[in-house]
Amino acid sequence: MIYPSTFENKIGFDRIRQMVSEACLCQLGRNQVEAIQMLTDRQSIAHAITLVDELRSILLFNIPFPQDNFIDLTTQLAKIKHPGTFLDTGELLSLRKCIATIRSLEQFFRNSDHRDKYPALCSQFAQLTYFPFIGDLIDEVLTKEGQVKDGASPELKQLRSQKKQKQVALTRKIQSIMRTAQQNGLVEADAEITLREGRPVIPVSAGNKRKLNGLIHDESASGKTVYIEPVEVVELNNQLRELEYAERREIVKILTLLADAMRPYLGELQEAFRLLGEVDFIRAKAKFALTIHGVRPILSTDRSMSWRQAIHPLLYLAHKAENKEVVPLDLNLTPDGRIVLISGPNAGGKSVCLKTLGLLQYMLQCGLLIPLKENSEVHIFEHILIDIGDEQSIENDLSTYSGHLLHMKNFIRMGNPATLILIDEFGTGTEPALGGAIAEAILEELNTKGVYGVITTHYANLKHFASDTPGIVNGAMLFDTQQIKPLFQLSVGKPGSSFAIEIARKIGLPENILQAASDKVGSDYVNFEKHLREIIRDKKYWEEKRQKIRRVERTLDDKLVNYSDELDALQKERKLILKTAREEAKKIISEANSQVERTIREIKERQADKEYTREARRQLELYKRQVLEHPDKADEISRKMEELERAGKELVQYSPELNESGIARKKKDKTAPEELPIAVGDRVRMKGMDTRGEVLDTSGKNFVVAFGEMITTISPDKIERVGDSNKVPSKKGGVKTNVGERRLNFKPEIDVRGMRGDEAIAAIQNFIDDAVMVSSRKLRILHGKGNGILRQLIRDYLKATGLVKTMHDAHADLGGAGITLVELNI
Repeated sequence: MIYPSTFENKIGFDRIRQMVSEACLCQLGRNQVEAIQMLTDRQSIAHAITLVDELRSILLFNIPFPQDNFIDLTTQLAKIKHPGTFLDTGELLSLRKCIATIRSLEQFFRNSDHRDKYPALCSQFAQLTYFPFIGDLIDEVLTKEGQVKDGASPELKQLRSQKKQKQVALTRKIQSIMRTAQQNGLVEADAEITLREGRPVIPVSAGNKRKLNGLIHDESASGKTVYIEPVEVVELNNQLRELEYAERREIVKILTLLADAMRPYLGELQEAFRLLGEVDFIRAKAKFALTIHGVRPILSTDRSMSWRQAIHPLLYLAHKAENKEVVPLDLNLTPDGRIVLISGPNAGGKSVCLKTLGLLQYMLQCGLLIPLKENSEVHIFEHILIDIGDEQSIENDLSTYSGHLLHMKNFIRMGNPATLILIDEFGTGTEPALGGAIAEAILEELNTKGVYGVITTHYANLKHFASDTPGIVNGAMLFDTQQIKPLFQLSVGKPGSSFAIEIARKIGLPENILQAASDKVGSDYVNFEKHLREIIRDKKYWEEKRQKIRRVERTLDDKLVNYSDELDALQKERKLILKTAREEAKKIISEANSQVERTIREIKERQADKEYTREARRQLELYKRQVLEHPDKADEISRKMEELERAGKELVQYSPELNESGIARKKKDKTAPEELPIAVGDRVRMKGMDTRGEVLDTSGKNFVVAFGEMITTISPDKIERVGDSNKVPSKKGGVKTNVGERRLNFKPEIDVRGMRGDEAIAAIQNFIDDAVMVSSRKLRILHGKGNGILRQLIRDYLKATGLVKTMHDAHADLGGAGITLVELNI
């Protein structure tokens, strides 16, 4: 129950009820708004706010929902309970529109997708029934405009046909009389036939009224014109009037028969309209929830409540119109802290805090959504008792204080653990010492009964009592001591100061009066207030720090979530890239093998022509670079490239200039070729050693072999052919002779100073080719220091060849950064 009887007016719910009523579409919904009462059953409250929350979602996301033609016809339907009664055409037209709306609602609630998304609504209105036969009956009788059809009955059709004929005859007759009267000068030339009492008449000047035989029905305000029904059309008019009466009787007969057909289904129709009104009621609450940003909170099961960012809806709407912000309220009530005693300065928001709690709690238990955070927890109470405002009553001989005491008596009588009490300015209205003592005794009794509540006060004894009593906690409305203005924020845990001296000083009271007041209350009280303010100030400071830390933590949490999401996305992308890389690597290997085989075949066909082999080498190097331009596939491609580099070494047997090109593996012949004697130009090595050399002369008993820059003679049985041992001799013997000449003339040093970049690269490319051909591993390249551009260009090229084992600057005394020392991997 709620107490007192003026409860709704005091907390402002009467205005909430009015706004919800204005959001209704018809009187059916408004009737249910007027019947709103506080619910105390947890299950009923949960069901009510779930219905509103689901419809709020429908409206919020603009889901098509029937909202037209909500019309209250319950009174009209009740009228036709008795035989002989009927609905007029306007009421039938409205009924047809309502039936169409009921049909649309029925289709919405029976939609399978909607049953999954809005189960509570669809279950609530599962019994909503559509009446197609009633709609069909109405369609047989009425047109779309709401007129009775000519074919509604044979008699009506015949009567309307006769009526039409009489109207035509009457029109012709009176128009003939009108023309004759105009020709005789009895009627003005621009006069027109008009109607009086539903009968056609001719306007005649008063001076000629006796010259036209007929009945006078009316005259003008000035008396200069009279309206005469010619005697020749009186009978026709009488006959037409009789047909009209007969038509009306036939229409009543048709409508009565239609009502007789509908009468057996009046109960179902009344129930459908009740459900239609309930839909309108829930829709109005959902519309209001959108207006105030109302949500469905969590219903607590452990006798505690925890409100986050609660807002007084009326204050929010008032501030919204003025573009002002509302300070939200955070409040916790638990079994260990059931009563919050709020103190603080006047106009600091204590009463607003009190009314916010009372209004939102009552709204929720009336089935309305309330404006706070969705993760807030609310408790359900059986009684909500308030003592707010002046209770002075002349009629009941009650003073203000007497009214407060009467409320306290009822609070004590009705108080229990399921009661919420809200008391504003507790203990005021009488002598402070006695008032404070009585208030403390009452507070102790209420606490003993286990009630929940919020109480505002200025009394210091109540603050001390709250600090020492389990179940009661102090709270303070924060105050900015620098700017001397309230912050409208509730802080629970410490009592608040009234800041009376500070506010008086800001208003402008003389300093001597303020000093006198301080002296009168004593230094102990002043120091108490001072320390209290310091506590509030320090708490405000640390609260701001705490809020800042929370914001930082939220930011870090958000970033952590983002990083986690990005990592998941990158892992998925990596798997996709690896999958794509494997497919592309297979394709690369296939294309590379084809390229190598094609190159080998062309070299064999052209007998290792120097220029062509260089071009082939360049093409293979270019292909290799294209392969290496995909670092994101490095793992798979690097492994494949290692196979290509190992396979590329087999190209040596076809041309020394393709040695160590590292492109792909040539498939070995299945049949061993003919073994030939060692000849000039063959590459050989000493048996049991890895050192390789080239045969320069085979004319003597011992062969002349060049191992690097050292030339020696050696017995043929101590050497063996390597690399091109299976090569069939070329018909052009000049190739082997050319190798020997290059070895004798080769210098392991090149000077490219003064050359352009492309010229230097071309010269170094030939230099490296010759070095590979004569197996000279250690080389010197003079490029100069300058800005280091040429040096970097040359080194980038050397890295790309795949032939360089190491490269570095020369010793500082021997040229330093102006010379690059190269060791080839051959």
